Amino acid sequence: MAPLSMRVATPVLLALLLASAAAAVTTVTVERPPGAGAPAAPSQPLPPPLTTPMVSSRSYPRLPQDPAAIAAELAALEPALRATATPADQLPELAHRQQVIYRRLATDPALAARVRGFLPVRWQGVLDRHLAARREFLAMHRSGPRSAVVPAWRIIPPEPAANLLRYYREAAATTGIPWQVLAAVNLVETGMGRIDGVSVADARGPMQFLPSTWAQRGIGQGDIRDPEDAIHAAARYLVRRGGLKDIRHGLWGYNNSNRYVRGVLQYAELLRQDPQAFTGLYHWEIHYNSAAGDLWLPVGYNQPRPLPVSTYLKRFPGSAPPGR
Repeated sequence: MAPLSMRVATPVLLALLLASAAAAVTTVTVERPPGAGAPAAPSQPLPPPLTTPMVSSRSYPRLPQDPAAIAAELAALEPALRATATPADQLPELAHRQQVIYRRLATDPALAARVRGFLPVRWQGVLDRHLAARREFLAMHRSGPRSAVVPAWRIIPPEPAANLLRYYREAAATTGIPWQVLAAVNLVETGMGRIDGVSVADARGPMQFLPSTWAQRGIGQGDIRDPEDAIHAAARYLVRRGGLKDIRHGLWGYNNSNRYVRGVLQYAELLRQDPQAFTGLYHWEIHYNSAAGDLWLPVGYNQPRPLPVSTYLKRFPGSAPPGR
């Protein structure tokens, strides 16, 4: 629980944060034609949307530049995202601001160090875990150029948080795999189910199973795209890959990368030490590291095939970072 002084200050800081966010609102319009597929070079022009576009009043967060101001914002966001008094309809915007701060700091170690120096000690360890996790995943893709196309995904609302927590905990009770690990895998693979698409390796569903793996005896049961079925299947798969003896071995089976293993375990440890951190992670948005920067793909994004980033941003400029 936050100290009394922090809990008293939070509503004032929270109001300031929301006011600054509202002042920078831009409209994000997202097409909603059906279908999803693996990212690949587009072979023909994108057809027009088949349904009415969705319009959102939320905007890509515009963050302060000064390290002390960034630290003050984080120091307000973290307790607000853990406070039961925070209105539920404010959580998505607050979590998105938190997410964008961590994504920005992960790519700028010098700025991150300065922000950390201004941050209250209570939140320094939280910052460290977020940045350590993000940098592992960035390093996994550092060797090649950033994507010049946006992916053939649908971005959909996730299962309610209470349902996901129940699925994680029931799967943990059945298999012995910690619920925090299952939540971290769900976050890393599809943003807790927001990404509805097929990977270049043909993985699919909220826990990104290959159909061949899903079909193995004792692994997949039910629907590969159903969150409850997929989370339980992931727990069984981690057990089969040795996760009860060493969770690192199990995660290596999920993705043959030490960086992937370390990144997932950073998020899992954050949740183990601070279960209330789940609220922020649950409300994180889908961002895509493209040649044009860190694009926000909001709920309602729907591309039936990959599309050049430049074409996408002409249609939906609100997906680009502010100031681009």
